[in-house]
This record gives sequence, structure tokens and C-alpha cells, in this order.
Amino acid sequence: MPMKELVLATRNMHKVEELKSLLADASVQVLSLRDFPDMPEVEETGVTFAENAELKAKATVQATGKIALADDSGLEVDALNGEPGVYSNRFGGPGATDADKYMRILELLEGVPDEKRTARFRASIAISTPAGDTFIVDGVCEGRIAHSPRGEKGFGYDPIFFIPDLGKTMAELLPEEKNTISHRGKALQASREILAVVLNDAT
Repeated sequence: MPMKELVLATRNMHKVEELKSLLADASVQVLSLRDFPDMPEVEETGVTFAENAELKAKATVQATGKIALADDSGLEVDALNGEPGVYSNRFGGPGATDADKYMRILELLEGVPDEKRTARFRASIAISTPAGDTFIVDGVCEGRIAHSPRGEKGFGYDPIFFIPDLGKTMAELLPEEKNTISHRGKALQASREILAVVLNDAT
């Protein structure tokens, strides 16, 4: 019997590798949008992570005819009224690098004491099927914003996201450590049962 296929609705190779690692023990062939170069970009018009994840998952199913898993995630900083939130990927304007984005956060929080630097990473994962079903789960990782970037691992805002219980930023964690406590790891863990049923039902 051929292995079931699952399309990750992203071209971000950092995210692809992270999700593949989290799905390593699943009996599934993991593809990404890089395997479907003709698929157009999906405009993220949702006002929540869940809405954006659902938009991407449904568009990917429609374009590929395969089960799709999409995630939308970002950083919520309490002292910035929850920003950048759903605009995390676009924060800092067109062409902004990851470093540009997290340095902008540090600039905005200059002089803000530790107790007011609370923040969280939030992720929503949507799983959509060719039969028209969509399932959504969420994951959250609480922490605070460091005063300067630390660590070479991870991507995005990881170098400034400090986890007090571990005494490290997300970018200082080994991949297996990050997968255990990260927002995306928690969301995917919560989706495993759904994914198993969806893949089992697939023909």
C-alpha cells in the first residue's frame, strides 16, 4: 500500500524541517508547497491565527487534492497590546529580515522592566481533507522578551523569546527541546489524534 501523503502549506524551509521533525514517527510522506511550485500564494486575510491557518489549509487542498496541514503562528507582546500578533511575519514592513523584526521589538520595549515584558508564542494548526473537513487546534508557549538576542538556533523571533523556567531563549534550545515546549509543538501534539484518523480514512 502506498504511503499516505500530507502537504504542509508552507514554503518556509525552517518551518518545513520543524514540522517534519515533529511528524517523524507518523507513517506519512510529508510534502510542502515547494513540491507544488505552480500554487499561488494564499493571502492571509484572517484576523486570528486560526482563520489564517484555515485559509491556507483549504487553499492547499483545493490546489493539490491532498490532505493539507497549515499553521499560522506569531508573537504576542503584552506591553505592545498583543502586537505583532497575526502580523508577526509582516512586522517591520516589506523586506524586513528576522533580525529586523526582533530588533524592532527590542527598540519598542527599551526601558520596559522584566515583569512587564511578558509575551507568548501562539500557533493554530488546521488540517483539511479533500472530503471538505477542516479541524483546528491551538498551542501556546508563555515567556517574556529578553533585553538582547541570544542563541543561533531556531528562526523568527526565537532569539528574543526568553523562557524563565529554562533560563534560555528559544534560539538556545536544541530542536528536540524546542519541539517539546514550543507553541507549534504543542499544537501539533494536540492534532495527532485528528491526523491519525484523517490519514486512516484517506484512500
